[in-house]
Amino acid sequence: MNGASSPAGGQPAGHIQEALRDGIATLTISNPARRNAMTLAMWRQLAASLARLREAPDLRVLALTGAGSQAFVSGADISEFDQARDSAEAAAVYNQAVAEAQDALARFPAPTVALIQGACMGGGIGLALACDLRYASASARFRMPAARLGLGYGYADMRRVVAVTGMAAAFELFYTARTLDAEQAQAGGLLHERFALDDFERLSQARLQRIAANAPLSLRAAKAAILASMREPSAAELETIAALVRQCFDSADYAEGRRAFAERRDPVFTGR
Repeated sequence: MNGASSPAGGQPAGHIQEALRDGIATLTISNPARRNAMTLAMWRQLAASLARLREAPDLRVLALTGAGSQAFVSGADISEFDQARDSAEAAAVYNQAVAEAQDALARFPAPTVALIQGACMGGGIGLALACDLRYASASARFRMPAARLGLGYGYADMRRVVAVTGMAAAFELFYTARTLDAEQAQAGGLLHERFALDDFERLSQARLQRIAANAPLSLRAAKAAILASMREPSAAELETIAALVRQCFDSADYAEGRRAFAERRDPVFTGR
């Protein structure tokens, strides 16, 4: 997978492409004919891709993006709802697949970054919020249309929205179902940075490279502690975090960081 790009199992109309180069893994949501809308199969493929990439030894940061510049993810593929969500039982199966994919992304051990161009709607916002960082081009548009479709969002989904945007913005996002441009989304807390369309590729890749150049063990320890701070962590979670911190101080990267600081040069980290 290093330096390569491939679909996660076949070439259906909608699929997830995987690539890993120079420590940066990229998952591309590809369903251009439907503005990268997510099918049930794609939700399952995304979870499988994330499970594989968890084990990639050279991975330092994961980027999630949409194919082309017209959409990040325009939401779920409504065209399959008459079958995939035509009953409470079918909807439960579908919702479980969505939850598993989003949870796998939210719990991914390395830093995760959503790179957003064009439409980011419904489930696309859910995926973006499951990432640690969100960068968008000026073309990005955000909307949560659940109230226009009669859909319901559960506790886990809402908790993630509120954790990022705050309660007031979450109410506005869901109650009005209106479309936000990139500037409004950033003001509402959805985005960390927005870039001019012509600068998006260059600047977003520069952000990824900057993250990838930092000490991987330090980043993973920081992520685990930050995520645990959002709830009351268990004793086992606290011990896991403590072990990650000890691993940092026992690492060759810690020695390299000290040497580089003394020698006034950039450190070269190996993740060991």
